[in-house]
Amino acid sequence: MEPLTEAQQELYDWLTEYIRQHQHSPSIRQMMQAMNLKSPAPIQSRLEHLRFKGYIEWTEGKARTIRILNRAQQSVPVLGAIAAGGLLEPFTDTVEQLDFSNLFLPPHTYALRVVGDSMIEDLITEGDLVIMRPVSEPEKLRNGTIVAARVDGYGTTLKRFYRRGDRVTLKPANAKYRPIEVAATQVQVQGLLVGVWRDYN
Repeated sequence: MEPLTEAQQELYDWLTEYIRQHQHSPSIRQMMQAMNLKSPAPIQSRLEHLRFKGYIEWTEGKARTIRILNRAQQSVPVLGAIAAGGLLEPFTDTVEQLDFSNLFLPPHTYALRVVGDSMIEDLITEGDLVIMRPVSEPEKLRNGTIVAARVDGYGTTLKRFYRRGDRVTLKPANAKYRPIEVAATQVQVQGLLVGVWRDYN
C-alpha cells in the first residue's frame, strides 16, 4: 500500500482507535477537534487521500459510514533489541514474530525488545517489546515523541525526541541517565512508538 504522510497517519491511527472503541465512525467535527484543526477542509483532504490509498472507505451521501480497510497485518516482526540506556547497534533481521491477529495494527509495524532502564519513568522497562512504525516525515515529528533513533557513530536508542533548530536532544525517562545532544544531521529517526507489549508469564 502507498505510504501515508505524517498528517494522514495521525488521522488514520485516531480513526482506527475511535472506530474500535465506539463501533461507528466519528463526525467531521470530532475529527477536527482531535486533530486540533479549525476548518473541515484539511480533514476532508486527508480522508480523500486515505480512501485513494486504500486505507478507508465510506458510503457516499451518508454520515458516519467510514470503514477501515487495512487489516492485513496479523503479526509484527521483532527486528532485534533497542537500548534504553546507552546505545546499541541495531538489528535488521527478523528474529521472531508477535501474533496480534485480534488487534488492529498500522501497516509496516515492527517491534524491538528493550535492553536497559532509561525509559522506566515512561513505564517502559527491560524485556518489554516496543511496537514501532516507520516515520515517513521525521522533520514533522512533535517534540516529546518517543522514537527509536540512530545516532551516527554510536548506535540506536529509545528516547524522547526534541528538536530545536539544527540540534536534537534525545531525553531518557530516568534521572540516572543524561540526555544525548547532537547535531540533527547525526540523528536518523527509525521508528515512532505506538505501543508497549509486556509478557507477565
